[in-house]
Amino acid sequence: MLLRRLRQCLLLPCLLWVLSACQPTTPPAQAEAAPLQLGAEQSGLYLPLLQGKKVGLLVNQTSLVGEQHLVDALLAEGVNIVTIFAPEHGFRGDHDAGAKVDHSVDERTGLPIASMYGSNRKPSAELMRALDLVIFDIQDVGVRYYTYISSMHYLMEVAAAEGTEVLILDRPNPNGRYVDGPVLELAFQSFVGMHPIPLLHGMTVGELALMIQGEGWIPNAEALQLTVIPMQQYQRDQHYSLPVRPSPNLPNDQSIALYASLGFFEATPMSVGRGTPFPFQVLGFDKFGLSDDLNAAFSFTPVSTPGAALTPPLQDKTVFGQDLRQVPAGGLDLGYLLTWQQRYAEQGLPLFNSAGFMDRLAGTDQLRLQLQAGASEAEIRASWQPGLEAFMQQRQQYLLYP
Repeated sequence: MLLRRLRQCLLLPCLLWVLSACQPTTPPAQAEAAPLQLGAEQSGLYLPLLQGKKVGLLVNQTSLVGEQHLVDALLAEGVNIVTIFAPEHGFRGDHDAGAKVDHSVDERTGLPIASMYGSNRKPSAELMRALDLVIFDIQDVGVRYYTYISSMHYLMEVAAAEGTEVLILDRPNPNGRYVDGPVLELAFQSFVGMHPIPLLHGMTVGELALMIQGEGWIPNAEALQLTVIPMQQYQRDQHYSLPVRPSPNLPNDQSIALYASLGFFEATPMSVGRGTPFPFQVLGFDKFGLSDDLNAAFSFTPVSTPGAALTPPLQDKTVFGQDLRQVPAGGLDLGYLLTWQQRYAEQGLPLFNSAGFMDRLAGTDQLRLQLQAGASEAEIRASWQPGLEAFMQQRQQYLLYP
């Protein structure tokens, strides 16, 4: 049980610094940065924890150890895997956003797959009770409404109730340098926002798991046996290009960088490019663009795309708007919301055709109301500051990386 609760290994960087101080130093010109080591790549730390145990895994297509899937790597080591849990988009990552994920069997391994999306967002107590330990190893993107962290929450909740250990294999946050957006108000809690954290929280899944337990955001939090295998040589402000797309509609770095800013438009009648080769890299509407000259406007046409967008918004219609594939992107850019809110107001139309969904995405109704009232970006951002400052202090004790 020595490695249990590796959050206590916050002391590890200090120990490594002391040891390194005793070693000969390499001249700066010859020094080479040590490569990033993911949690899943440090099998020597977690394989001993799995010996003789019945193991479940909440994983998907991003759960790789080098070129090998974690499931295959563990089977090769003789680990007794009992159940695979599948989040939104499925075990292989080939389901549309919001599409039902059914219980099934993995054709390659013959292992049962239990859905954790649709009507089964929590793993059943019966399945969890049959396990000694469950592993979470999924690449997140650091945006609150990306639902993998909600699945992690429910996994932790049921594990705490059933006495099952939880092991988090940590991975980078490609938006880790940003802490921005409104802090979620619990009155707007939903599967696209479960925790009172900002839209961009700047934490890894391992750090967030520690915070979920430490802040008592799940019942019986103190009873949960939680272990985090942290990464080595990771800094939250470093660039990290994902080797595998985390979901069908986030195909590249640009889409991931724009996701926090464009996700709000899912609560409007507009298209963010689902059903095109460039989802979350374009923005537009079929009735009008940002100017009255549609002949000069950028246009695109969403089409049915099985496995990514079977029935995308504005399917088979010519959409006019913005091509964002080459724009500098990162963090939360309110300019898109402010610009389109003004354009819709000029047409005498509401931007949000699903106010409730917008409020759940934002974690508050204030952003929508501020936009509709014509508030400036400076005014909107100023309203976030007290919550952001309190969160930055609150999260400090759970951080594992500089």
